[in-house]
Amino acid sequence: MGQNNICKPLGAYASDPGKGGACETVCIHTKKVYDSCRDKDCEEDLRVWPTRESQAVLDRAVSVKARSAELLNVYIDVEPVTFNRGFYTIDVKYFYRITADAYCGTGRPAEICGLASYSKRVMLFGSEGSAKIFTSTAAQNDRDAQHIMRTNMPTAVVETVEPIVLDLRLVETCGCDLPDHGCCDVPRAVCECFDDEVTSSDGEKRLYVTLGQFSIIRLERDSQLLMPAYDFCIPEKECSCSSDESPCDLFGRIAFPTDEFFPVSRGFGESAPCGCDKN
Repeated sequence: MGQNNICKPLGAYASDPGKGGACETVCIHTKKVYDSCRDKDCEEDLRVWPTRESQAVLDRAVSVKARSAELLNVYIDVEPVTFNRGFYTIDVKYFYRITADAYCGTGRPAEICGLASYSKRVMLFGSEGSAKIFTSTAAQNDRDAQHIMRTNMPTAVVETVEPIVLDLRLVETCGCDLPDHGCCDVPRAVCECFDDEVTSSDGEKRLYVTLGQFSIIRLERDSQLLMPAYDFCIPEKECSCSSDESPCDLFGRIAFPTDEFFPVSRGFGESAPCGCDKN
């Protein structure tokens, strides 16, 4: 590990000895992905818990129209699977802010917002480890803070894009047969995303939303990997704080956005989507 081994150069480095044609083998510390999965979830009829002011508007509303759904936060919990060593369950809870327009009559709609959430569980391979890991972090004008990782558990990472609102329904509370899982325990960080208190009790009407969510979930561990290193990453471009060019010169180098004026259409001879015959 401590020796510098000469390895075969790759790509552009092979043709330019000045860029470090000979490389050395170095050990780096990084996150290694042990397992991952991707999901395309359609969560139907999630209860939306509106703010107090929004609930008052909903009780008078005759219809609603969705505006947007924003993913506020994701809470993740990792636990080992006792009957299958090396595997872990990952419990993920998504918190959303749902914004909509409520129509109470012939006037302008009123904007309302509320909280929706749902949970899911996946199982991934994360390998095993029993080592205790100690790290230190420098603190200015103080002793270095020592951090101890008490359990060598893998780290779960959830990557998402903003959800898609597929449906929004306003129903009467009396006689409602849609599912109601009750208002969940909302973390303070999520509550602070709303200007008003989120209600946990029923009004005269309820709001339900159907969301489409794309996500990637993976398990990572700290690992030491042996990698070829060709050279240090030394910047070649100089820092520039100002430019002598006029704004018109800068604008002149921007390509004309033809596609914005003429959207791309399906060319002749291409098959129609979904296997349908073209008319």
